[in-house]
Amino acid sequence: MNVFLLKRIGRVLLGGSLLLGPVSCSDFLKEQPPSALTPDAFYNIPDHAESAVNAVYADMRYIGGGAGIFSSNWQLLEAMTGTSTTETAQNSDLNNLYALVHDGNTAHVVNWWNGTYRVIAQANQVIDKVPGIPGISDALNKRVLAQAKFLRAWAYFQAVRLWGDVPLITKPQTASSEDFFPSRAPQEEVYKLILADLTDAEAGGLPWMDQSGRINLAAVKALLAKVHLTMAGFPLQKGAASYKLAADKAFEIITHANANPTLINLFPTYPETRRENLENRLEHLFSLQYNTLVAGNPYDNFFPNFKPVTFNGPGGTGSSVPTLAFYRSYEAGDLRAKDQEGYFYTTYFTNGTGARFDLGAPYVFKHFNQIALGAPGLTPTRQNNLNAPMIRYAEVLLMYAEAQNELGGPTQAAYDAYKRIRDRAQLTTPPLGSYNQNTFREAVWRERWWELCYEQQTWFDMVRLRKVMDFTTKGFTNFVGSVLPSTNGRPLQEKHLLLPLPRPEMLNNPNLKPQNPGYPGP
Repeated sequence: MNVFLLKRIGRVLLGGSLLLGPVSCSDFLKEQPPSALTPDAFYNIPDHAESAVNAVYADMRYIGGGAGIFSSNWQLLEAMTGTSTTETAQNSDLNNLYALVHDGNTAHVVNWWNGTYRVIAQANQVIDKVPGIPGISDALNKRVLAQAKFLRAWAYFQAVRLWGDVPLITKPQTASSEDFFPSRAPQEEVYKLILADLTDAEAGGLPWMDQSGRINLAAVKALLAKVHLTMAGFPLQKGAASYKLAADKAFEIITHANANPTLINLFPTYPETRRENLENRLEHLFSLQYNTLVAGNPYDNFFPNFKPVTFNGPGGTGSSVPTLAFYRSYEAGDLRAKDQEGYFYTTYFTNGTGARFDLGAPYVFKHFNQIALGAPGLTPTRQNNLNAPMIRYAEVLLMYAEAQNELGGPTQAAYDAYKRIRDRAQLTTPPLGSYNQNTFREAVWRERWWELCYEQQTWFDMVRLRKVMDFTTKGFTNFVGSVLPSTNGRPLQEKHLLLPLPRPEMLNNPNLKPQNPGYPGP
């Protein structure tokens, strides 16, 4: 990652100073914060535009923030999928998520809401203030606004899928704002803003890819495809029209990738997906940027509990580990389930570089940065700068395959996109003629579970499809009534399709009422 995210911000913040001059007694008694920045004192030179949007990028790292002992915010979207469980029982909030007994006080729920709306607030400032900066060029204005609108759309897309009707705030807020205590907007309105923001971002002059880690055109088109695919399913059920829009937008990326295979493509092997020197390129269309000078990789909770897999020796919490049922659901020979080859490991090397030893169970290797943590023949850098992937080209291929199939059954192009995912896993794929619409649909869903696991994607698939993968039969069951391997026998209920509104927010803002169905009020 390039350390662009806070570089300019730091320069601006540290540059604030108190100008001293003749003062009266009354002036002297008025305390002046020596480094406080306000919107009115900031947005006054073109450089401030990039500094401001960098702050939005920085705030997106809330998903990696702490959620109490041995837990991180990102586990909110993993604990309820059945693909993971925990080796520790010391975080009650995390345990409640695994057991499906979370409520509006659960730290992960509160933190995710606060983080999401912080991104929205920062993006609103950029969108409102940047066009008025004196001397800003049209090109810079368009480029910054395109990034800010993508980031706001991304945040609202998170919020509307997690909570349903949510406050729709599009302007900077102060305590005197008329809508300082906003009520919840219908989901249709939220999606209308998301699509408008992404459409504007698409026309913002962004490059197809950007190795600095900034938002690029491929990411915008991919998120548009993802939004349309979601709108086609539950709860909006827009159906064929949205599937067509999703397929078309994904195909735009595939077409460009086919013409420019050195720019956008799948990595040939899985280890390449987790190499620092290959970040923000080829398969990685959109990632949260991490650098230990600013913030280190957030996935330490995937480390096994107290086992010497890194240069640090015995450590780790094991607070997110694969369920055996999910791990065993992979087809025989699938490279994604092969030790250290794909997304899991069952052995590793003592302190990262020593003798190989058996871990006793499978653990998540998908985000394991060997350059930083250690591997045979490598001196670990001890600086885990690995980014967190949000959208990969693999997902674009699967979105296209799914959406195109829903328009009338599997086509050759849909089959080819699906087969590329399996080819990399070195799996044999039955010929196109052996599938009908239903069997191809479930085949693509399975690949989504296997390919996109532990990237905060699976939960959203469960909600939009109202389906859960049965890891034993490899078929799919209805969301309501399904029992996940990690829930102590508790079945998923209708209420779990949405999260509870955070209790602190409901206490602060009475206009958020009512609470989502099935959860206790404030």
